[in-house]
Amino acid sequence: MKIIICGAGQVGTSIASQLAVEHNDVTVIDWSAELINRIGKSLDVQGIVGYASHPDVLDMADARNADMLIAATLSDEVNMIACQIAHSLFGVQTKIALIRTQQYIEPQWRDLFSQDNLPIDVIISPEHEVAKAILRRLQVPGAFDAISFADGRVQFLGIHIEEDCPLIDTPLSQLTELFPGLAIRILGIRRGEHTIVPSAGDQMLVGDDVYIVTDTEHRERTLSAFGHEESAARRLIMIGGGNVGLFVAKELEEQSSNVNLKIIEASQERAEQIAGNLEKTVILSGDALDSEMLREANVSMADAVIAVTNDDQVNILASLLAKGEGCERAITLVSDTVYRPLMSSLGIDVFIDPRATTVSTILHHVRRGRIRNLHSLPAMGAEVLEVEAMETSQIVGKSILDLELPQGVLFGALVRDDDVIIPRGETVIQKDDRVILFSLVDQIKKVEQLFSVQLGYF
Repeated sequence: MKIIICGAGQVGTSIASQLAVEHNDVTVIDWSAELINRIGKSLDVQGIVGYASHPDVLDMADARNADMLIAATLSDEVNMIACQIAHSLFGVQTKIALIRTQQYIEPQWRDLFSQDNLPIDVIISPEHEVAKAILRRLQVPGAFDAISFADGRVQFLGIHIEEDCPLIDTPLSQLTELFPGLAIRILGIRRGEHTIVPSAGDQMLVGDDVYIVTDTEHRERTLSAFGHEESAARRLIMIGGGNVGLFVAKELEEQSSNVNLKIIEASQERAEQIAGNLEKTVILSGDALDSEMLREANVSMADAVIAVTNDDQVNILASLLAKGEGCERAITLVSDTVYRPLMSSLGIDVFIDPRATTVSTILHHVRRGRIRNLHSLPAMGAEVLEVEAMETSQIVGKSILDLELPQGVLFGALVRDDDVIIPRGETVIQKDDRVILFSLVDQIKKVEQLFSVQLGYF
């Protein structure tokens, strides 16, 4: 598959890295010679210095033969024009664009991106994706990562193993004996900087990050088995009233009548602006790093603080101050990967990586065909995929044991009609099964071959 990526920032570089590992033909365009030089040294991609919205630059990138263009620069306008030129001059079939300005994507302007106007096939708002990730975390207290598969019937969870977890040092093979009837499969373990694709004899240790799939109906029981019985947060304090904060607040007002939300926003002008867009949320203007302001917000009684300013350090420090004042839980937006290893030791319960969230959404659309859903795990170098087994697929009619899955690939759950099945070696794949599986990034090609039908444009 030939893909052009416009923008060599964090998102563009992450997408290029993922797709290059799978041996796609990737070209990255950016105006910064420094960024292009860096990406050219670290990845097996072609780099072009120039503006992605210029026809000659896209021509240099061989846009005429490209299957897809992903416009991920920091400029909405450059992204839109790049897609328009890719369509009008070069006939690129699929155009994906990141659009950050909310006014462009408001419902009343939906016709803007039609084929007759600005022909963009997929619009992705990074801020909306981050906000939805925060809302998912709020719905599943006790998990640092959470996403649904198979129309909500399967729940994927990331759980940090703490000292009070009753399953420490327990071989995974014993989980079925300890919890009969519990539909659960451990897909991956992150231990320090190491990724483990677990076998039956592996054990969970204190400090591990464990990734699990379970029947959604068993979610609370699963969390309880791992020592988590937290109740849903009702008293919330948000640090930052930007687009992410405003979107989360609007959704909470619509979805939950019993949530008490306060927002601390540093800008008086912005505070007044968002106050006009919210009905039940209390808006406070002030510095979230001021202990007096946190006390005024009654942070000691809050179930959770959600820090979503555009400054990582403010988010981290405000979260720690809130927890120091007695707040039970911190959900923190952190863009710089340098901080990632520090989150757990600092006491941050959940951190949201906006880059990883956006990358997951983009990859979902890149891997089209029978892939129904996708969740990227960049720290693990892996993805969780939901794939539909087609009648013509070579895996249909075979047991999992007979498939001889590649090392680094693990089937987690099957959804067959209305039933959620945790597969065993003898489980036979049937047509139309929806398979939720874990795969290391460098095995994605083999996953495609397993299903024998083109899952996308690879």
